Amino acid sequence: MTVLSSRDNPRVRRWQALVRDARERRKEKRVLIEGEHLVEAFVDAGGKIEALILSKSRAAGFNLLAKRCGKTPIVLADKVFRAIADTDAPAGIAAEISLPSAEPDLKTAANCVFLEGVQDAGNVGAILRSAAAFGILHAALGQGCADAWSPKVLRAGMGAHFAMAILENADLAAAMESFGGKVACTVTRGGTPLADADLSGRIGWLFGAEGQGVSAALAARAQLKATVPMPGAAESLNVAAAAAICFYEFSRRAARA
Repeated sequence: MTVLSSRDNPRVRRWQALVRDARERRKEKRVLIEGEHLVEAFVDAGGKIEALILSKSRAAGFNLLAKRCGKTPIVLADKVFRAIADTDAPAGIAAEISLPSAEPDLKTAANCVFLEGVQDAGNVGAILRSAAAFGILHAALGQGCADAWSPKVLRAGMGAHFAMAILENADLAAAMESFGGKVACTVTRGGTPLADADLSGRIGWLFGAEGQGVSAALAARAQLKATVPMPGAAESLNVAAAAAICFYEFSRRAARA
């Protein structure tokens, strides 16, 4: 078994760049996914792995997954694997995959989620995870959002990326017009209580930046403004929590229709 033992190896340096630099990911149209769960989720979704990367001490434990991937693993010394990992305690498995080549056509989307300026990677990933869980399989992320394919968003998404069509750096006004369905945004107060809101038809859920919410210009384009009633003392909900509640209510209504 050949083991790459130098951090200066050209392949290792390239993988480091893919992990750390969004510009490199966009330039090469490649991304590194890390961890057994993400690799399995990608394979289960029918994805083709370009390179399977294992740490030397953990390689034997991934024999079955390596066979499923259909790739001869590239084995790195543990210290070298840590150099390409984005976690403090790497699981010992990563894969290089291609970014989706086709831009999503929102006209064909049954439903969609639009994100404006959501900068926290954990929130973006959690929203995508909830959207996929409740059958919302298209997303448009405006400028200023966290990079959808960054390591932190991928981890928080828990495989949602491989079930969804994601448009990044979108002109959200144009994207909502292209979508053509009803746009709904949440407001802290003054909106229609979510339980009473008309959630029929194609819905595009619009969520804004942490703290300031949806901009006035985009909120004006929403046909529905909904409020999640909060009897407690909190002033507002985390954007990912609000999104999950909305998606659940939407899914619950659709199941009863």
